[in-house]
Amino acid sequence: MNASAKEWVSAFARELGVDEPSDEEITAILALAGSAAHSSERTAAPLACWLAAKAGLSADEAVEAARRLVVPGPEAE
Repeated sequence: MNASAKEWVSAFARELGVDEPSDEEITAILALAGSAAHSSERTAAPLACWLAAKAGLSADEAVEAARRLVVPGPEAE
């Protein structure tokens, strides 16, 4: 049987030597991923999370940035 998401994330955090995300951070991270996936292709979700971490943003800051983002679709051309 596979580990639950919480178990896997907890083990991954230990492997990286960082604290696991709080329940509030998890909610914000999933909101960021959902925003990216629903505004684009699903593959945008993990990439948006990676970019937010690379930029040093908190989960809440990343969600705010994603909500401000307006990207014209191909029909705008």
